[in-house]
Amino acid sequence: MGNKPVKQEREREREEMFLKVVPPVDRAYVRWLARDVERIHGFTPVNPRAVKPPDHYIEHMRLNGWLDVDLDDPDLSHLFK
Repeated sequence: MGNKPVKQEREREREEMFLKVVPPVDRAYVRWLARDVERIHGFTPVNPRAVKPPDHYIEHMRLNGWLDVDLDDPDLSHLFK
């Protein structure tokens, strides 16, 4: 009276294979999609502006030690213009 061990034969019967079936895709759509993805991910702004977080965020980050950069550093001033 107890749990019976599982037979090895039953485990072999339970093996399953999963197949990923992909429907046929239109080649014109694939070319358009590839061109569109390249256009989106290849985009870089010409003159990006620096974004300064609000003062209460900066204070919170300094209190928790997350901000190790001095924003008033003259060597970094060109990044925040």
